[in-house]
Amino acid sequence: MNSRAALLLSFSLLFGVAGAYTVRKGDTLYSIARANNTSVSSIVRLNSLKGTTLEIGQELRIPGVAPISSAPATSKPALPAPLPAEQLTPTSPTSSISGVTVRVPQSLRMGEAFTVQLSGARAAQATVRFPSEVGEDVRMPNEVLKPIGAAGEYVVLGRVVLGKTTPVVYEVNLGGELIRGRIPVVGLDQPIQHLNLPARVSAVLQDPGKAAEDAAVDRAYMLRTPQVWTKPFAPALVKAKATSSSFGQPRTYVAGGEVAYHFGTDYPAPVGTPVLAVNDGKVILAGKYPVRGGLVLIDHGAGVTSLYFHQSKIVVKAGQTVKRGQKLGEVGTTGLSAGPHLHLEMRVRGEGTNPAGWVDRLWPQ
Repeated sequence: MNSRAALLLSFSLLFGVAGAYTVRKGDTLYSIARANNTSVSSIVRLNSLKGTTLEIGQELRIPGVAPISSAPATSKPALPAPLPAEQLTPTSPTSSISGVTVRVPQSLRMGEAFTVQLSGARAAQATVRFPSEVGEDVRMPNEVLKPIGAAGEYVVLGRVVLGKTTPVVYEVNLGGELIRGRIPVVGLDQPIQHLNLPARVSAVLQDPGKAAEDAAVDRAYMLRTPQVWTKPFAPALVKAKATSSSFGQPRTYVAGGEVAYHFGTDYPAPVGTPVLAVNDGKVILAGKYPVRGGLVLIDHGAGVTSLYFHQSKIVVKAGQTVKRGQKLGEVGTTGLSAGPHLHLEMRVRGEGTNPAGWVDRLWPQ
């Protein structure tokens, strides 16, 4: 931020000046907040918003200087220039390159995991990237990904980061020949959930061990090991159907706190209910942590990890190989939890995806 912008921002914060912004196609509260050096919660409070859904043409008051664009903050990599229309595959989900058929979903939802399917004798030689990740708040954006599979049928996993409603742009490269396409994305349209947790619970957010906890989880997200599962993913709790907080729910933990997305799904259950591995994998983390409480993190390979929060008891150890349906521990209410439940996350290369999209499937979509 230059000195003039910093001065104006300081003035506005002191005296309550707010700029005006007109919502454009692809904008989210998160992208607007980042572009204007403010927070989602500040925009929500200033505009008395009841949810996170925005409409094109909607006028928003923005704390601080009037915005000049919705581009990411300068601390993030700049978005690449838009691809010319003729270089983007039409919305048809099927295309081909050098005898390899490429299939993608017709459309996606925010926070969804999906696959780019590659069929053909040379499919294993292709690579896939997602250029639209550049400038987004994701780990290792636009990573070069190799397909997984055999006998001419391969897939590459993709994910739509929470907060994104602009199209996913994908690129398939086979021997220097390229296909570029885009997949439209729609939001989840969920109201903000205000938890207002009691101080005795929310105090863990200030625990000095939180930084080490987050660092350990982030290291696990960087693993790129071979796929180890061969069966569809299973539920983490037997007969768990009810949810107390859904995936992708925007929420605040304390009154006036920052709005953050819920990266998993919460399943209420009595303390002591067995927590089961959703699929084969290797235990990377198993222990008690300030925020996640009793945590088990499993690496399933192919950049896929599953996480099980708030357990009262853990019966596996880091480094241990586990099988689908094997007991990992028991439901509890440890860490940032106000009642007994299992918080389950399914991450693709570190980004949260909807656990419901994995159940009874070998691959999402």
